[in-house]
Amino acid sequence: MQRLELLDAFIVPLEKNKINYFITGSVASIFYGEPRLTHDIDIVIHLSVKEIHRFISIFPEKQYYCPPTEVIHIELIRHDFAHFNLIHHNTGMKADIYPDVGDDLYTWAFQHKRRVNLYGNLSLWLAPPEYVIIRKLEYFREGQSQKHINDIEKMLLQIKHELNNDFLNKELKKRSLLSLWNKLK
Repeated sequence: MQRLELLDAFIVPLEKNKINYFITGSVASIFYGEPRLTHDIDIVIHLSVKEIHRFISIFPEKQYYCPPTEVIHIELIRHDFAHFNLIHHNTGMKADIYPDVGDDLYTWAFQHKRRVNLYGNLSLWLAPPEYVIIRKLEYFREGQSQKHINDIEKMLLQIKHELNNDFLNKELKKRSLLSLWNKLK
């Protein structure tokens, strides 16, 4: 139930308002691998400075904590680690929002995101598995949290043969993550 509440709270408004996005992080790894407990949802959005007010209106103050316009503006012009949070007041659920700040990997992921049909008429955009793996390896390198490695291992059990290995190896080499990846394969 929690996973559906996360989607209803954050994905439905994005879908209804045609905001370009995809889900990544643990929720994406659950789709590609195996279920596990998560307390938030990671979403990459394509949002311009001109669209900030529209974005804020999608998540009204009575229902959500949404940072002020100025904070979102600052995050949109950062090039490293840009992000902000949304919190749904009724459930306490949180979305980590990562603006597309022009990184080549974001561009590739938006071009290769996958449409997933769930229940009823809810569909969502999911990050490609290669993107999820790359980001989880980056997060593991930064914080050494084993959950990222576990997520990747569970994903590989399900989708190993579906991966674009040429792209994955090129990106992992560029990010100095290839040796870590080779240990997992």
